Amino acid sequence: MNDTIALLLQHRSIRKFTADPLAPEQVGHIIAAAQHASTSSNMQAYSVIGVTDEAVKRQLAALAGNQGYIVECPLFLVWCADLYRYAQAAGRHTDTPVTGNAENLIVATVDTALAAQNAAIAAESMGLGIVYIGGIRNQPDEVSALLKLPELVYPVFGMCVGVPDQEPLSRPRLPEQAVYHSQAYNTEGQAEAIDAYDQTIAQYMRERTRGKIATSWSKEMAAKAARPREHMRAFLQKMGFGLE
Repeated sequence: MNDTIALLLQHRSIRKFTADPLAPEQVGHIIAAAQHASTSSNMQAYSVIGVTDEAVKRQLAALAGNQGYIVECPLFLVWCADLYRYAQAAGRHTDTPVTGNAENLIVATVDTALAAQNAAIAAESMGLGIVYIGGIRNQPDEVSALLKLPELVYPVFGMCVGVPDQEPLSRPRLPEQAVYHSQAYNTEGQAEAIDAYDQTIAQYMRERTRGKIATSWSKEMAAKAARPREHMRAFLQKMGFGLE
């Protein structure tokens, strides 16, 4: 165990923030850390939009499902998969299109996630808290219009950043044997791992909600499966990603 691993293992999603603004140096460190994340073939196929204007944050909060902590946090980052810049660069030397294939969409999305996680770790190393906001994809057309996203750019998720004003419990993770496979994927033991994790999450939820909720992980996953964001395919096509 070292300080870096200890920091990673202490991660918690923060949904309540103080009013303290971030210093420009802090924002600079967060973005610099993001830019030093691994990236496929040096494409750096992402962009991030920092939002501090309260009126804009209120609109984003409403579009993301009325998540009030978007307004409360001093800095809201919208992480975007970005093939626009890649197309502009490649277009100087070739007529080959950069869209129309799943690979570039995957690369841009993965690049975005890697950069964002570097940013999250950097923020937490400075005593700040973060929470990812997948709800930014609830109404992607409206979010894109608000943030003036060009073709070939889509919002992957948001991230609240600020000084924590709460001490939430750390959410337990799946047992290691459920996610780590030696040499090849092993389906044996998955049912037992899910059973064990269901019990762990039920206890966690009882503690977190003071007995009001005791749902299990598998029930949460079933509920999530019933709420697919099916509009994303049509939206990505509209933004020029060429999925068929």
